Amino acid sequence: MTTPTDELRAQAEAWLTDDPDPASRAELTGLISGLPGTADELRDRFSGPLTFGTAGLRGRLRAGPNGMNLAVVTRAAAGLVNWLDAQGGKGPLVIGYDARHGSREFAEQTARIAEGAGRRAMVMPGVLPTPVLAYAVRALDAVAGVMVTASHNPPQDNGYKVYLGRELGGPGGDGAQIVPPADAGIEAAIRAVGDLTSVPLGEPGTLIEATTVQGYVRRAAAVLDPSGSRDLTVAYTPMHGVGGDTFASAFAAAGFPLPAVVAEQAQPDPEFPTVKFPNPEEPGAMDLLLALAAERGADLAIANDPDADRCAVAIPGDDGGWRALTGNELGVLLADHLIRRNTPGAYATTIVSSTMLKALCEARGVPYAETLTGFKWIVRGAVDLAYGYEEALGYCVAPGLVRDKDGITAALLVAELAAGLKAAGSSLAARLDELAVEFGVHHTDQLSVRVDDLSEITRAMARVRSNPPATLLGDEVTVTDRAEADVLTLRTSRARVVIRPSGTEPKLKAYLEVVEPVTDGDVAAARSAAADATAKVLRPEVAAALGV
Repeated sequence: MTTPTDELRAQAEAWLTDDPDPASRAELTGLISGLPGTADELRDRFSGPLTFGTAGLRGRLRAGPNGMNLAVVTRAAAGLVNWLDAQGGKGPLVIGYDARHGSREFAEQTARIAEGAGRRAMVMPGVLPTPVLAYAVRALDAVAGVMVTASHNPPQDNGYKVYLGRELGGPGGDGAQIVPPADAGIEAAIRAVGDLTSVPLGEPGTLIEATTVQGYVRRAAAVLDPSGSRDLTVAYTPMHGVGGDTFASAFAAAGFPLPAVVAEQAQPDPEFPTVKFPNPEEPGAMDLLLALAAERGADLAIANDPDADRCAVAIPGDDGGWRALTGNELGVLLADHLIRRNTPGAYATTIVSSTMLKALCEARGVPYAETLTGFKWIVRGAVDLAYGYEEALGYCVAPGLVRDKDGITAALLVAELAAGLKAAGSSLAARLDELAVEFGVHHTDQLSVRVDDLSEITRAMARVRSNPPATLLGDEVTVTDRAEADVLTLRTSRARVVIRPSGTEPKLKAYLEVVEPVTDGDVAAARSAAADATAKVLRPEVAAALGV
């Protein structure tokens, strides 16, 4: 009689025969030999294949179908190339990679598979930021692009992000991340790939010339007003990622003094040794940066995440310390700056970002667009997109350059804004106060619950859908359910809560916002009232509704 352990062993041994990587084969062999004690671990690895989520694959580096490894990447690359062929797509496949474990090997394998299928593969000349890959898709008129990165995920993760070029990207999608139905089509093509031993491999592709990277830097610098002030002292960290060289080149090309860089985090390191979690949003991640900023008397502190598609900013506080701006604060500051520069087009954000951008656009008489979460939607939110941002530190300040979030150009633009305000005797903090007086304080926060079992998220969403709170902060609640996107929005006259599962991590997220008018110019009092209402009342109310 066949036991569940026997079936698990058979699954794992079948995978072994098709795995092209000796290291992952050895890893899996060790787990098989450890049965039945390793059954839970093996069961998790074979619980199902990684599926295309937000723009591609992302998962732990480990052997088996439910992990990032050479076998999974081989199947993904073969499926992608087959899908591109089936669509009749022309042009090369461009491939970039970061400095994470396995990234270069995954990029090289993707190039060999494309070449083996008869499609030209063009590979970045080294580790580079994700925005440079997104730029190259357009600059080289590629059919598609692949970026091997897990962005700001933990060290044990990697990922595989897919972009489409002009021919297949659809309206607004030239150089943008994939959206339905392309993601489902690629997923189906991946599932249709047979034995990996039968996938033909070609040459390792052509290295993209340095002029393409230089073109990105030159055009990034050109986003700024050449007549603006450049008197600004900046402290910077690439957070052990790949943004450092490109950031420095872009700042030099724009005419800014070179930033002071956190020495311990200046070079790419896949272990991210100085941070618990390589995400500028995480507590403590910017501590070394803020210490450097204080030491150098900087005007501005800037952090990129490891693949430099996100930008975090901190400013000096009145108490002599430093305060990190939220994604919403920086998002509205950049939008206000571009509007003041008369940058034409629509200004877009997502349903989970602050409602302040909408208020700003309405007051200034400029088009506003609101989309589902993710830059794959933001950049398609308007044909004439001028700017887009999401609260998770993502900003698209130059859609004609990069049709995705770009932490390098965002850093340049906030530096331009800060330098201009400094020259006028003002500051980013003062400009935030002016916006608060005009539109009210829009205080935002997030209730985030990480789970081990994804069914916990399903249960929590079902609970709040079936029994939403009747009131929040004492005000009547209106419910909007976008079931097709698994997003639930609760609104009152002065608060909004958006609840959704994360698209990239095993988390349930509730985005909280409280709007508090400013009375008699007392911004500090309004901020304090909004923060207290959020932390002491709204947050516990939402947690109770979710049962967490």
